[in-house]
Amino acid sequence: MTDLASQFTDARGLLYRPGLLDPDGARRLTAQALSACDDGELYLQYRASESFGFDDGRLKTADYSTDAGFGLRGVSGEMTGFAHANDLSEAAIAKAAQTLTLLDPAKGQPAPPPQRTNRHLYTDANPLELVPFAEKVTLCAAIDAAARARDPRVAQVSVSLAGSWSVIEIVRADGFTASDIRPLVRLNVSVILEENGRRETGVFGIGGRYLYDHVMDPKIWNRAIDEALAQAQVNLRSVAAPAGEMTVLLGPGWPGVLVHEAIGHGLEGDFNRKGTSAFSGRIGQRVAAPGVTVVDDGSILDRRGSLSIDDEGTPTQENILIEDGILKGYMQDRLNARLMGVAPTGNGRRESYAHAPMPRMTNTFIKGGQDNPEELLSRVKSGIFAKSFGGGQVDIVSGKFVFSCTEAYKVENGKIGDPIKGATLIGDGPTALTKVIGIGNDWALDEGIGMCGKGGQSVPAGVGQPTLLMDGLTVGGTAA
Repeated sequence: MTDLASQFTDARGLLYRPGLLDPDGARRLTAQALSACDDGELYLQYRASESFGFDDGRLKTADYSTDAGFGLRGVSGEMTGFAHANDLSEAAIAKAAQTLTLLDPAKGQPAPPPQRTNRHLYTDANPLELVPFAEKVTLCAAIDAAARARDPRVAQVSVSLAGSWSVIEIVRADGFTASDIRPLVRLNVSVILEENGRRETGVFGIGGRYLYDHVMDPKIWNRAIDEALAQAQVNLRSVAAPAGEMTVLLGPGWPGVLVHEAIGHGLEGDFNRKGTSAFSGRIGQRVAAPGVTVVDDGSILDRRGSLSIDDEGTPTQENILIEDGILKGYMQDRLNARLMGVAPTGNGRRESYAHAPMPRMTNTFIKGGQDNPEELLSRVKSGIFAKSFGGGQVDIVSGKFVFSCTEAYKVENGKIGDPIKGATLIGDGPTALTKVIGIGNDWALDEGIGMCGKGGQSVPAGVGQPTLLMDGLTVGGTAA
């Protein structure tokens, strides 16, 4: 037996326990529970997670927890029955199956199972077990000390380190089963600088589906310190942001969160099936400027938003949503794909066994273009350069968004000027896409820190883009 196969066998032991539940029992109960349904699955999960919070020069929090349970879902037509419990036993699953008796019987043939795949996009090893507790605390302390040593103005350093390891198995009534083992780690560094009574913050984070050895590399965590300090130093020099409609240059990588929020959610299948998205019924129409290609791809190695299979067992893939400005398709889970007469795209995601799946983004980005970023900057006569974003809000129906900039600059006559504070970008996704007038050749994904919320569920996600030049965006500022 290969090492990989051995790891899966060992990990499945966390889901199946003698006398409580075994694979044959799971298949039998699922077949019985879903016998009158169009679709559905038994979703088994074990998850271990930990987090460390280092603040004011000492360890403030250290949390570790494990959880295990199942979610049983049956689908008939547009109706869904769902029950879950933190008890991996035949008795609990049989009790949950009573919920599905309330569904109307299916009228058609059961939906076919997902395609099978042996692809694995990340390691199966458990990051929580490979590094001793003391080494994780030592790392946080080293980051704190190094940050304070680099700038005498440092008033506060906050370091957070988090990891999780999840084992899932999907069991269907037709006998299909699929398993996945999912690691996830993240390091965040926040610094506050104080000068002449003024305090400003800089933040940098990095993470992905790999082990702690990545973020424990001195090159990585020293870069995190440098980036956080640089942002705080810039913000100490910032002046009030201008306001009005102006040209905006967006940096590569993390600013793609604007695409994720303002556009991405509107391209998810459930909103479009129900006709509540600004993109509903517009397949084949121009929805963006020429050259704009928007992709969701959950099959990129080690990325935060990647999955070997989604939470319904469908392999993830590259999905071209908008190509050269033309709307090509939506992100689909199995339910919405079936009702819309298209194929699932590997975007059925859930926060945990206690949640039913829905169409969700994985790694969503605008592809790179041919423009030199310096040339794009030279085109800005009067506007701003937004290098990084913080929080944002979007209305799915209208696509209207508001995003706050955490690092931004004035631009005059093609030159970057003073950093600005309090800038927000205001607009709506469909209109914003049509205002792209330059697409850089410096495409990049974010550093691996994103979380996406929808319907009360949060899942890790990735974003990205090249430098983008956009004409006529509304900037909310603080200048008098």
